[in-house]
Amino acid sequence: MLVLSKRDVEGLLSVPAMLDALEAGFLAYSTGQASVPPRTAARAPAGLLGAMPGWVADRGFALKAVSVFPGNNEVGLPTHQGVITLFHERDGSLLSVMDGEHITAMRTGGGAAVSTRVLARPDARTLAILGAGVQGYSHLATVPLVRDFTTIRICSRDAGRAAALAATDPRCVVVPGFEAAIRGADVVCCCTDAREPITRYEWIDSGTHVTSVGGTFGPEVDAETMRLGSVFVEWKGAAASAPPAGAHELQGRDPATITEIGAVIAGTAPGRQRADEITVYKSTGSGFEDAVVARIVYDAAVAARVGTEVAV
Repeated sequence: MLVLSKRDVEGLLSVPAMLDALEAGFLAYSTGQASVPPRTAARAPAGLLGAMPGWVADRGFALKAVSVFPGNNEVGLPTHQGVITLFHERDGSLLSVMDGEHITAMRTGGGAAVSTRVLARPDARTLAILGAGVQGYSHLATVPLVRDFTTIRICSRDAGRAAALAATDPRCVVVPGFEAAIRGADVVCCCTDAREPITRYEWIDSGTHVTSVGGTFGPEVDAETMRLGSVFVEWKGAAASAPPAGAHELQGRDPATITEIGAVIAGTAPGRQRADEITVYKSTGSGFEDAVVARIVYDAAVAARVGTEVAV
């Protein structure tokens, strides 16, 4: 068994390779080449502990345990902490135990990036990132790789964090207020821990692609945008399952009215059909994402001889 620390994982994870692996994972899930049951969670007064298993044919067989404690922001601790166990898909042997914090952060922003690659207008040039926590950094590291953005707007309820994130990329400008950040943007990435919507439909220009990875404890995107936009997901269970497996924004919605990203990649469902269409990617996170990313990290570790071997 190979043990990989957070530092190991950070050094091994290639973002371009991750985006390709995630796209393959979306495709596998929507074409029956994956097994991913809904995640479950045990709730404590201050947070929750989720379990996320997933198998993707020839690309990963893993189980992630992740804790989500939003209040950790106030005491300088990560809001998401976890561990991923990777198994051999043919004999079930344990291959690796690795830190899950960096993978969780990066694959979440990476999923939004894949949705942008698949759904955003080719001429998208202005990106708005709403939220400047861990996911703000993850989105800034991933989404700009799939479009030629010339301006990246950063907005956060914490002005200091917004300034710190913006300082990492010369294309970034800090914009005070979510409305100002959203209006006129071609791609809007919502990555907050909001308990109520941070968007309004009238702020969003026609043709915009909206992504939302927040909303663990409440809706992040307003109901009107969800109703009038074309909605895309990792899995249709985001509507059929209750949170935390499903999305707050999709509760009560007919799953037939939403589209899996993997089906668009496979060519079995339409993606963006008009230049003026508002597309929305609502993420809940899925075990297949962790499985495919854990596998490429493990393979990179074996090739580079990184990590600690432990007898089992």
